[in-house]
Amino acid sequence: MASGQGRRRRRRAERAERERRTQETRTRVRLLIELTAHNGTYRKGLLAAAAGLSPQEATILADLEGHGLQVPQLHDVLCGGHVLVDDRELYDAWLFPEVSHHRLSSHHRDIDKSRYPDIGMRGQVVREKLHGRTAGGTWLQLEKTPAAFGSRRLPTLDDVRHLMDYVVYRVTRSNVGPWGLSRVTERRPMYLSPAVAVPTALSSAVSRSLAAELRRIETEDDTTSASADLAGRFPPPERADPSDELGGTLSGRAGRGLFGNSQVWITEAPLPPAARILSAAGNQPPGTRWIGAAR
Repeated sequence: MASGQGRRRRRRAERAERERRTQETRTRVRLLIELTAHNGTYRKGLLAAAAGLSPQEATILADLEGHGLQVPQLHDVLCGGHVLVDDRELYDAWLFPEVSHHRLSSHHRDIDKSRYPDIGMRGQVVREKLHGRTAGGTWLQLEKTPAAFGSRRLPTLDDVRHLMDYVVYRVTRSNVGPWGLSRVTERRPMYLSPAVAVPTALSSAVSRSLAAELRRIETEDDTTSASADLAGRFPPPERADPSDELGGTLSGRAGRGLFGNSQVWITEAPLPPAARILSAAGNQPPGTRWIGAAR
């Protein structure tokens, strides 16, 4: 009996925590929309629509922000800009069973649509959100008018309006989004979180020349950045090819530089604990005086 009550309390607590996080996300995204509405030109009704922002819409826009979207770029997203994100997991994360549906589109035809169908979703702010997979990630685009071509039924008024939006695109070379026009099209997309660290093969001649130049630079650093005595005492790490370290990065850091992978570790203890240990009885020579450290 008690265990059953405990499980119910945990479920209620977890549900309350999810609702709290959802509300925080919705509030944050609404603030972002209000900020961009002050500086950009939109069709009427954006702020009223933002007041009815759904949790799914908030999740999508928050994910874009988490992948580097800035407030000025939000203008193009809301106006139908074509967005590429180098994150494959977003394709599944933006599939909400309660509101998502399969859509047909002409975007990214190189992708197997039977395996990765394009996904639509309607909302107050996004109107018709459309996303799908790319070779290296996920793409997204907001449309002014939803369409459902290919569903074996007669065209609706929305389908006709969607064709009219396509005519506007052909004339203006701008996507027609829910709240305006955007020149950020599939041919000139917006990139978020681009995977720029792509391995590049070098020819043998270029690789040898690069390695020789890196060794020369390293040798000059040894003789100019320290005294000759210190340079002899602390030689650089031995590597078969110093160019192997180019482009290397560490988790959570922007980069480590050319020689950041050297086998060097630094360990240090905070001053107060070190002072307490060293000042303990028997740990200091007779006559030791402590200056600036509490005993």
